[in-house]
Amino acid sequence: MKICGPKLSLCGILLSIWGVIQLSLMGLFYHMKCIAFVDDLDLDHSGFESVAELYEKADTAYETCAHTCFYATGIYSLILLFSIYQYYLNRRASLKVK
Repeated sequence: MKICGPKLSLCGILLSIWGVIQLSLMGLFYHMKCIAFVDDLDLDHSGFESVAELYEKADTAYETCAHTCFYATGIYSLILLFSIYQYYLNRRASLKVK
């Protein structure tokens, strides 16, 4: 069952490949607690009673962001598989016409 045309399926393939690569790397860097991503964490910058509490909340925020990136990578992977299947169906249909 064709849903996407050949150009849309190719676009889906390319965007999904980029999404998988980017989000995999971001998830890995969040998991490694890369300091470059500290500004992207959902932290309330006031109200910490100690430095240990700040580190604990930062660790939790890093892990949450890492899991979110890995979930999004999985969704992009599913879209990639769907786009490849659609491209295959369009390619096969165009070869039968000739």
